[in-house]
Amino acid sequence: MSTGNASKITDWVDPNDKSGEFKRGRSAFRNFISREPGAEFPPEKDRYHLYVSYACPWAHRTLIVRKLKGLEDIIPYTSVHWHMLEKGWRFAEPDEKVPGDNVTKDPLHPEYTHLRQIYFQVEPQYAGRFTVPTLYDKKKETIVSNESSEIIRMFYTEFDDLVSEKFKNVDLYPENLREEIDATNEWTYDNINNGVYKSGFATTQEAYEKAVIPLFEALDKAEAHLAKGPGPYYYGENITEADIRLYTTIVRFDVVYVQHFKTNIRDIRSGYPHLHKWLRKLYWDVPAFGETTQFEHIKNHYTKSHRQINPPSITPVGPHPNILKKDEEVPAVEAALKAAGR
Repeated sequence: MSTGNASKITDWVDPNDKSGEFKRGRSAFRNFISREPGAEFPPEKDRYHLYVSYACPWAHRTLIVRKLKGLEDIIPYTSVHWHMLEKGWRFAEPDEKVPGDNVTKDPLHPEYTHLRQIYFQVEPQYAGRFTVPTLYDKKKETIVSNESSEIIRMFYTEFDDLVSEKFKNVDLYPENLREEIDATNEWTYDNINNGVYKSGFATTQEAYEKAVIPLFEALDKAEAHLAKGPGPYYYGENITEADIRLYTTIVRFDVVYVQHFKTNIRDIRSGYPHLHKWLRKLYWDVPAFGETTQFEHIKNHYTKSHRQINPPSITPVGPHPNILKKDEEVPAVEAALKAAGR
């Protein structure tokens, strides 16, 4: 999150807010790409450009869906550098060796050094947040949306006339599960996706505990759901929006949130066997998940950009590995399974 108003980008909690609670702002651009005749933003190949950060869980959703729906040749993207300081997200320089595809200068505006310049180009008096994902319309030279939950739903259906039947048939928000998915999204977003941020950015003990306890209650709830479900995905044999929205937090949990955001009541690999199994299934078996996960970006961004949490910008070496293979367990879990005869 970065802001164009009077507050500092690095003020994750308003210094004047005595509660010490992190309060996420609303996205400023909420237009929608639509197949409806006469739509202001119709689906067209190579008309839209997606700006993301591999570090950001909200942007990560859009990369996953883009791949699941076969939109790689229709919507190009650029990833910013993982380092975000006073001016917000910046573009990588040509001489920087940063892992991941498309971590480059802005191909549309090569003179720009920061994402914020796109926002000011669109709206010179802009005073909101400079966020990823940002979906940009090259034809109108404007921002369509910077709201990830709405961008992924555009990707679900609005480009179906431009993709093959194989990808048209990928239904991530099936009619018969929409009510359940929406209900799951509500508590997953508030207590898990945003819960890790509310825990980590809290500036009082009370605000931290107010966030971290519901976070682990929600993780317990997700674990119980997966334990009783048929699997291998959240709602059975097909990937849905529930998997996408939960994955981008869980894959970051052990490598960053446990230590950096102090969400250390339990970790995923030793405390949540069903979540751990579900996570590894997605990472290792579904390219849209594993190939869009860049751990170097994730670890470096949080630990070197959030200087109010980690002033010396030291990035922990562990955990090692970043994610275990499907048939691996940490020694304590392995020993417990052996003792149980499993």
